[in-house]
Amino acid sequence: MTTDGFRDRDEAGERLGARLSELALSDPLVLAIPRGGVEVGAAIARALDAELDVVLSRKLRAPAQPELALGAVSEGGEVYLNREAVEMTGSSAAYIDEERRRQLGEIARRAQLYRTVKPAARIEGRSVIITDDGLATGSTMIAGLRTVREQRPRELICAVPVAPPERLEEVRRLCDTLLCLLAPARFWAVGQFYGDFVQVADDRVVALLAQFGRAGAAPESAGG
Repeated sequence: MTTDGFRDRDEAGERLGARLSELALSDPLVLAIPRGGVEVGAAIARALDAELDVVLSRKLRAPAQPELALGAVSEGGEVYLNREAVEMTGSSAAYIDEERRRQLGEIARRAQLYRTVKPAARIEGRSVIITDDGLATGSTMIAGLRTVREQRPRELICAVPVAPPERLEEVRRLCDTLLCLLAPARFWAVGQFYGDFVQVADDRVVALLAQFGRAGAAPESAGG
């Protein structure tokens, strides 16, 4: 981890929550991108005494390079493509459509699991904060912001611990407020800025949604 980084996702969320608490928010809702983003989102929700939910968007993986995003797909099936990545990898329309179907299947699986403990939150008219544990290509965040904007929030805030500066410019155009704690010029991966970046399991997401899924209902013992 670099000297400018975070102990873990919980600390990152706490630091974002402290900054967000300075804003005049209206009935705040934290929407986290699973799975790592839910740890960050829970810490924000705790700091703001806000409701926590998920926004389900998935990276479209490049052929033979699963860590490289061609773009992302939202829960509703809308696709955002990074044309530069598509051209660089020579990805065909047929491959992208197949990958879109694969990721929609995973979105459906997660929706079925997560919605057993947390029905989808109302978005219209609220201060909505979308978060993740960091941005690399920004594709899943962009897909999430576009989806949430269509549901008419009072304001749309993107809050992330870390991202490369060049990715923030596109994200900035899609939200009312952008909060990013670290924007290092030397960026290779989100995990390089965390001491603990262990993978987050589905059962942990379910537990956090059960704890923070109702506005103003964050239990005092949930700070763990």
